[in-house]
Amino acid sequence: MDEDRDALIARLNTLRSEHRDLDTVIARLSQDAMADQIHLARLKKRKLKLKDEIAWIEDRLIPNIIA
Repeated sequence: MDEDRDALIARLNTLRSEHRDLDTVIARLSQDAMADQIHLARLKKRKLKLKDEIAWIEDRLIPNIIA
C-alpha cells in the first residue's frame, strides 16, 4: 500500500510541475497579440485536465473522514 501511495505522490508532484509550467507558458502567450489562439485554447484545456487529475489524486491520498 505504501508503494501505491508513493507512486501517487510522485505522479502528483509531476502533474503539479507540469501545471505550473503550463501556467507560465499560457501567461506568456496571452500577452502576445499574435499568439495562436487555437494553440492557447489547447494549452488551457490541458491545464484544466491536469487540475482535474491533481484533484483526483489528492482525493485518493486524503482519507474521507466524516466528522
